Amino acid sequence: MEYTLGIDIGTYETKGVLVDAQGNIPAQASRRHKMLVPQPGWAEHRPEEDWWGDFVFVCKAILKESEVDPGDIKAVGCSAIGPCMLPVDDTGAPLMNGVLYGVDGRAETEVRELTDRIGEETIVSRCGNALTSQSVGPKILWLKRTRPDIYERTAHILTATSFLVQRLTDEVVIDHYTAANFSPLYDVDKQSWVEDLADDILPLEKLPKLMWSNEIAGHITDKAAEETGLLRGTPVTAGTIDAAAEALSVGVDQAGDMMMMYGSTIFIIIRTKARIADPRIWYAPWLFEGEHASMAGLATSGTLTHWFRDQFARDLDPSDAFATLAAQAEQSQAGANGLLMLPYFSGERTPIHDVNAKGTFFGLNLTHTRGDMYRALIEGIAHGTRHVTSTFADIGQVPTRLLAVGGGTNNALWLQATSDITGIDQIVCEKTVGASYGDAFLAALALGSVARGEISDWNPAAQTISSRPDPVYEKAHLLFRRLYEQTKDIAAELT
Repeated sequence: MEYTLGIDIGTYETKGVLVDAQGNIPAQASRRHKMLVPQPGWAEHRPEEDWWGDFVFVCKAILKESEVDPGDIKAVGCSAIGPCMLPVDDTGAPLMNGVLYGVDGRAETEVRELTDRIGEETIVSRCGNALTSQSVGPKILWLKRTRPDIYERTAHILTATSFLVQRLTDEVVIDHYTAANFSPLYDVDKQSWVEDLADDILPLEKLPKLMWSNEIAGHITDKAAEETGLLRGTPVTAGTIDAAAEALSVGVDQAGDMMMMYGSTIFIIIRTKARIADPRIWYAPWLFEGEHASMAGLATSGTLTHWFRDQFARDLDPSDAFATLAAQAEQSQAGANGLLMLPYFSGERTPIHDVNAKGTFFGLNLTHTRGDMYRALIEGIAHGTRHVTSTFADIGQVPTRLLAVGGGTNNALWLQATSDITGIDQIVCEKTVGASYGDAFLAALALGSVARGEISDWNPAAQTISSRPDPVYEKAHLLFRRLYEQTKDIAAELT
């Protein structure tokens, strides 16, 4: 029997799967870690412990559970949260914690200054994306300005995925999909690093080698084999960001296919026929040469459900707290009895790109219950999601089908509220493991042992969530949008 191994580093958890040639999963493992918030607006991981430590733990756990010969694992694929910013020295050792993706807004000043200097139109035209908290370029400039000692010692800037691949193979690489988030250092038409837009950020030789996600980046070294239990010489793919691997895992392949990932954040990817340039959303070359995708993401989603449980459901058994909260929310009504919630607890990414946005429960009165508040929270995330899908519709990108994936698909209330509020049906596939499953499929693609269309055989559709239009939600969505507009100035002054 031949297998591929996929391991993904998420915001709060690392997951890995061993997959056979038919797409079956004989073994899987996971390990939790924390997102560090050293100060408001910042978000970090510890690369040694949370990235490499988790990778090694999950890898060994899968080998132990499956009892497979490491020689039967023919390739390894990995992905991780992204885009991140991690400076490493000339030995590959991290020089600080990894700075996370758009939930980290520390480079707000640099985003504004670079946008003013270069011009948003030029940045969107050349780089495909306006500068936001998601962009790595401004964070590198922040590093140069505020941590000059670390900047001077930096040999390379890596992402979480690049860090894993380097530890496994000694190769310093990055896939084009991830690199597109390094604005203004990546030109989407040339598909290469550039420095003519901002030559004061970083010498280009300190950026990783560009590759496509289905290419082999290198092979397991002696040291990596000793640490992980994998066989020396096993091929390793270039990898990608977790959301892209997750999209692949459920069959996002053709133009018009959209993925909605229900995780610590909502993340959306739609495959497009051509490059879409709009400052409200993100663009990247897709995982394969000559293809395109547009993306969007909320800043806090599943994270909010955990926050609510931890703060307002301490009386409940943690093992079934979410089920109890969902049952209480079902006793509420559509519209949560007139309660609105803005889900901007870590600012917001698309489409408003406002790092100063604040979370809000609005309309509380003495009749509201915990169930009303939890329903308002779920609906608030769904309203934020509709803001994104409406933005895609504005630019002519209405999905031909929407595939839902991620841990949040186990939350029936969340799934149904999202379909009802967005007006879009959702398909849930048989396996909702997510990015690690997509990593294993990418590894099989890199070997040439599967064709892209075979993902539908590996992971067929299991159910469809049909939308149920409700006038209450139509009114609530208009109020949701107005509530942000009428309070954003106050929110900014609270910082």
